[in-house]
Amino acid sequence: MVTIKSQKQIEKMKEACKITAFVYEEIGKFIKPGITTMDLDKFAEKIIREKGGIPAQKGYPSGQKGVPAFPCTLCVSINDEIIHGIPSTRRIIKDGDVVSIDLVVYKNGFNGDAARTYIVGNATPEKQRLVDVTKQAFYEGIKYAVKGNRVGDISHAIGEFVEKNGFNVVKEFQGHGIGEEMHEDPGIPNYGKAGKGIRLEPGMTLAVEPMVMAGKPNICVLDDGWTIVTEDESLSAHYENTILITENKPEILTLL
Repeated sequence: MVTIKSQKQIEKMKEACKITAFVYEEIGKFIKPGITTMDLDKFAEKIIREKGGIPAQKGYPSGQKGVPAFPCTLCVSINDEIIHGIPSTRRIIKDGDVVSIDLVVYKNGFNGDAARTYIVGNATPEKQRLVDVTKQAFYEGIKYAVKGNRVGDISHAIGEFVEKNGFNVVKEFQGHGIGEEMHEDPGIPNYGKAGKGIRLEPGMTLAVEPMVMAGKPNICVLDDGWTIVTEDESLSAHYENTILITENKPEILTLL
Protein backbone atom coordinates (compact mmCIF):
# COMPACT_ATOMS: atom_id res chain seq x y z
CA MET A 1 0.00 0.00 0.00
CA VAL A 2 1.27 3.47 -0.91
CA THR A 3 1.46 5.75 2.11
CA ILE A 4 1.01 9.53 2.01
CA LYS A 5 2.97 11.15 4.85
CA SER A 6 1.67 14.03 6.92
CA GLN A 7 3.86 17.07 7.53
CA LYS A 8 4.61 15.81 11.03
CA GLN A 9 5.70 12.43 9.68
CA ILE A 10 7.84 14.07 7.02
CA GLU A 11 9.66 16.14 9.64
CA LYS A 12 10.41 12.96 11.61
CA MET A 13 11.60 11.19 8.48
CA LYS A 14 13.91 14.07 7.60
CA GLU A 15 15.92 13.37 10.76
CA ALA A 16 16.73 9.83 9.63
CA CYS A 17 17.55 11.12 6.16
CA LYS A 18 19.89 13.81 7.49
CA ILE A 19 21.86 11.22 9.45
CA THR A 20 22.14 9.11 6.30
CA ALA A 21 23.48 12.10 4.36
CA PHE A 22 25.94 13.00 7.12
CA VAL A 23 27.33 9.46 7.23
CA TYR A 24 28.12 9.62 3.52
CA GLU A 25 29.89 12.95 3.95
CA GLU A 26 32.10 11.33 6.58
CA ILE A 27 32.64 8.13 4.58
CA GLY A 28 33.92 10.26 1.71
CA LYS A 29 36.68 11.54 4.00
CA PHE A 30 37.39 8.14 5.57
CA ILE A 31 37.47 5.73 2.65
CA LYS A 32 40.94 4.99 1.23
CA PRO A 33 43.08 2.12 -0.04
CA GLY A 34 44.18 -0.29 2.69
CA ILE A 35 41.13 -0.22 4.94
CA THR A 36 38.71 -3.14 5.08
CA THR A 37 35.03 -3.08 4.27
CA MET A 38 34.41 -3.93 7.93
CA ASP A 39 36.36 -0.80 8.91
CA LEU A 40 33.83 1.17 6.87
CA ASP A 41 30.95 -0.66 8.50
CA LYS A 42 32.10 0.01 12.07
CA PHE A 43 32.86 3.64 11.22
CA ALA A 44 29.35 4.18 9.87
CA GLU A 45 27.59 2.40 12.71
CA LYS A 46 29.42 4.49 15.31
CA ILE A 47 28.27 7.73 13.66
CA ILE A 48 24.68 6.55 13.29
CA ARG A 49 24.36 5.55 16.92
CA GLU A 50 26.04 8.76 18.13
CA LYS A 51 23.38 10.67 16.17
CA GLY A 52 20.60 8.71 17.82
CA GLY A 53 19.81 6.51 14.84
CA ILE A 54 19.69 2.76 14.29
CA PRO A 55 21.33 0.89 11.37
CA ALA A 56 18.15 -0.39 9.69
CA GLN A 57 19.83 -2.97 7.48
CA LYS A 58 21.52 -4.77 10.36
CA GLY A 59 19.44 -7.86 11.05
CA TYR A 60 17.20 -7.29 8.02
CA PRO A 61 15.65 -10.63 7.01
CA SER A 62 16.68 -12.10 3.69
CA GLY A 63 13.33 -13.57 2.73
CA GLN A 64 15.19 -16.58 1.36
CA LYS A 65 15.10 -19.98 2.99
CA GLY A 66 18.41 -20.85 4.62
CA VAL A 67 19.91 -17.37 4.16
CA PRO A 68 20.56 -15.55 7.47
CA ALA A 69 19.58 -11.96 8.14
CA PHE A 70 21.93 -9.27 6.88
CA PRO A 71 24.68 -8.98 9.52
CA CYS A 72 26.03 -5.45 9.00
CA THR A 73 25.23 -1.75 8.92
CA LEU A 74 26.34 -1.13 5.34
CA CYS A 75 26.06 -2.96 2.07
CA VAL A 76 29.55 -2.56 0.54
CA SER A 77 29.86 -3.80 -3.03
CA ILE A 78 33.15 -3.59 -4.93
CA ASN A 79 33.75 -3.49 -8.70
CA ASP A 80 31.59 -6.25 -10.24
CA GLU A 81 29.46 -6.48 -7.09
CA ILE A 82 26.28 -4.53 -7.76
CA ILE A 83 24.46 -4.50 -4.42
CA HIS A 84 24.22 -6.20 -1.00
CA GLY A 85 27.92 -6.91 -0.49
CA ILE A 86 28.59 -8.02 3.10
CA PRO A 87 31.42 -6.18 4.92
CA SER A 88 34.36 -8.33 6.02
CA THR A 89 37.62 -7.96 7.92
CA ARG A 90 39.24 -9.87 5.05
CA ARG A 91 38.10 -7.61 2.22
CA ILE A 92 40.71 -4.88 1.74
CA ILE A 93 39.85 -1.89 -0.43
CA LYS A 94 42.47 -1.30 -3.13
CA ASP A 95 43.54 1.68 -5.19
CA GLY A 96 41.18 2.11 -8.12
CA ASP A 97 38.34 0.06 -6.63
CA VAL A 98 34.79 1.12 -7.47
CA VAL A 99 32.99 0.89 -4.12
CA SER A 100 29.20 1.12 -3.92
CA ILE A 101 27.70 1.65 -0.46
CA ASP A 102 24.03 1.36 0.48
CA LEU A 103 22.82 2.59 3.88
CA VAL A 104 19.46 2.88 5.63
CA VAL A 105 19.09 4.77 8.92
CA TYR A 106 16.06 4.37 11.21
CA LYS A 107 15.04 7.09 13.65
CA ASN A 108 11.76 8.30 15.15
CA GLY A 109 9.89 5.47 13.48
CA PHE A 110 11.04 6.31 9.95
CA ASN A 111 13.77 5.29 7.49
CA GLY A 112 16.21 7.24 5.34
CA ASP A 113 17.80 5.35 2.44
CA ALA A 114 20.63 6.35 0.11
CA ALA A 115 23.50 4.84 -1.88
CA ARG A 116 26.74 6.26 -3.19
CA THR A 117 29.59 4.94 -5.34
CA TYR A 118 33.17 5.99 -4.64
CA ILE A 119 36.22 5.46 -6.82
CA VAL A 120 38.99 4.93 -4.27
CA GLY A 121 42.36 6.42 -5.17
CA ASN A 122 43.09 6.70 -8.87
CA ALA A 123 40.13 6.72 -11.24
CA THR A 124 40.29 5.75 -14.90
CA PRO A 125 38.11 7.73 -17.33
CA GLU A 126 35.98 4.62 -17.92
CA LYS A 127 35.27 4.15 -14.21
CA GLN A 128 34.56 7.82 -13.69
CA ARG A 129 32.13 7.86 -16.59
CA LEU A 130 30.23 4.86 -15.19
CA VAL A 131 29.87 6.53 -11.79
CA ASP A 132 28.91 9.88 -13.34
CA VAL A 133 26.27 8.38 -15.63
CA THR A 134 24.77 6.40 -12.74
CA LYS A 135 24.47 9.52 -10.60
CA GLN A 136 23.08 11.62 -13.44
CA ALA A 137 20.52 8.90 -14.21
CA PHE A 138 19.00 9.55 -10.79
CA TYR A 139 18.68 13.25 -11.59
CA GLU A 140 17.23 12.52 -15.03
CA GLY A 141 14.64 10.31 -13.35
CA ILE A 142 13.53 12.73 -10.66
CA LYS A 143 12.88 15.45 -13.24
CA TYR A 144 9.64 13.51 -13.67
CA ALA A 145 9.00 12.95 -9.94
CA VAL A 146 6.33 15.61 -9.81
CA LYS A 147 2.68 15.73 -8.84
CA GLY A 148 0.44 14.20 -11.49
CA ASN A 149 3.13 12.20 -13.27
CA ARG A 150 3.39 8.42 -12.97
CA VAL A 151 6.07 6.10 -11.60
CA GLY A 152 6.75 4.89 -15.14
CA ASP A 153 7.84 8.39 -16.13
CA ILE A 154 10.71 8.17 -13.63
CA SER A 155 11.59 4.63 -14.67
CA HIS A 156 11.59 5.42 -18.39
CA ALA A 157 13.81 8.48 -17.98
CA ILE A 158 16.40 6.51 -16.00
CA GLY A 159 16.55 3.57 -18.38
CA GLU A 160 16.64 5.71 -21.50
CA PHE A 161 19.49 7.86 -20.17
CA VAL A 162 21.58 4.86 -19.07
CA GLU A 163 21.16 2.98 -22.34
CA LYS A 164 21.83 6.12 -24.39
CA ASN A 165 25.21 6.27 -22.66
CA GLY A 166 26.07 2.68 -23.53
CA PHE A 167 25.37 1.02 -20.17
CA ASN A 168 22.66 -1.29 -18.81
CA VAL A 169 20.38 -1.06 -15.80
CA VAL A 170 19.71 -3.92 -13.40
CA LYS A 171 16.16 -5.11 -14.06
CA GLU A 172 15.82 -7.62 -11.23
CA PHE A 173 16.03 -4.98 -8.48
CA GLN A 174 14.36 -1.61 -8.18
CA GLY A 175 13.70 1.48 -6.13
CA HIS A 176 10.74 1.65 -3.79
CA GLY A 177 8.52 3.63 -1.53
CA ILE A 178 9.91 4.24 1.95
CA GLY A 179 8.68 5.46 5.31
CA GLU A 180 7.93 3.53 8.48
CA GLU A 181 9.00 0.46 6.52
CA MET A 182 12.27 0.27 4.60
CA HIS A 183 10.49 -1.08 1.54
CA GLU A 184 7.00 0.17 0.74
CA ASP A 185 4.89 0.49 -2.39
CA PRO A 186 5.32 1.53 -5.10
CA GLY A 187 8.17 -0.35 -6.76
CA ILE A 188 10.25 1.94 -8.98
CA PRO A 189 12.07 0.02 -11.75
CA ASN A 190 14.98 1.62 -13.56
CA TYR A 191 13.36 0.97 -16.93
CA GLY A 192 9.86 0.96 -18.32
CA LYS A 193 7.23 2.88 -20.26
CA ALA A 194 6.34 6.48 -19.60
CA GLY A 195 2.75 7.04 -18.52
CA LYS A 196 2.48 3.72 -16.71
CA GLY A 197 2.19 2.97 -13.00
CA ILE A 198 0.55 4.81 -10.13
CA ARG A 199 0.15 8.56 -10.17
CA LEU A 200 2.49 10.60 -7.97
CA GLU A 201 0.97 12.63 -5.13
CA PRO A 202 2.39 15.12 -2.63
CA GLY A 203 3.45 13.39 0.57
CA MET A 204 4.78 10.29 -1.15
CA THR A 205 8.38 9.41 -0.19
CA LEU A 206 10.40 7.35 -2.64
CA ALA A 207 13.85 5.78 -2.80
CA VAL A 208 14.99 6.20 -6.42
CA GLU A 209 18.12 4.17 -7.14
CA PRO A 210 19.72 3.52 -10.51
CA MET A 211 21.91 0.38 -10.47
CA VAL A 212 24.06 0.38 -13.60
CA MET A 213 26.32 -2.19 -15.26
CA ALA A 214 29.13 -1.43 -17.70
CA GLY A 215 28.69 -4.81 -19.39
CA LYS A 216 25.85 -7.15 -20.27
CA PRO A 217 22.57 -6.98 -18.30
CA ASN A 218 22.95 -10.33 -16.56
CA ILE A 219 23.43 -10.91 -12.83
CA CYS A 220 24.32 -13.71 -10.41
CA VAL A 221 23.87 -14.24 -6.66
CA LEU A 222 26.94 -15.30 -4.66
CA ASP A 223 26.89 -18.23 -2.24
CA ASP A 224 26.30 -15.90 0.73
CA GLY A 225 22.75 -15.46 -0.57
CA TRP A 226 23.04 -11.66 -0.53
CA THR A 227 25.74 -10.32 -2.84
CA ILE A 228 24.58 -9.61 -6.40
CA VAL A 229 27.29 -9.48 -9.07
CA THR A 230 27.52 -8.91 -12.82
CA GLU A 231 27.66 -12.23 -14.65
CA ASP A 232 30.43 -11.06 -16.99
CA GLU A 233 32.44 -9.48 -14.12
CA SER A 234 31.99 -6.01 -15.57
CA LEU A 235 31.98 -2.98 -13.28
CA SER A 236 28.81 -1.59 -11.72
CA ALA A 237 27.70 1.52 -9.83
CA HIS A 238 24.77 2.54 -7.62
CA TYR A 239 23.31 5.92 -6.68
CA GLU A 240 20.22 6.52 -4.55
CA ASN A 241 18.39 9.16 -2.57
CA THR A 242 15.15 9.33 -0.62
CA ILE A 243 12.93 11.98 -2.18
CA LEU A 244 9.65 13.67 -1.23
CA ILE A 245 6.94 14.42 -3.78
CA THR A 246 5.68 17.97 -3.19
CA GLU A 247 3.28 20.41 -4.85
CA ASN A 248 6.21 21.51 -7.00
CA LYS A 249 9.59 19.88 -7.71
CA PRO A 250 10.76 16.90 -5.62
CA GLU A 251 12.76 17.46 -2.44
CA ILE A 252 15.85 15.29 -1.95
CA LEU A 253 15.91 14.36 1.73
CA THR A 254 19.24 12.50 1.89
CA LEU A 255 21.47 15.39 0.90
CA LEU A 256 22.86 17.83 3.46
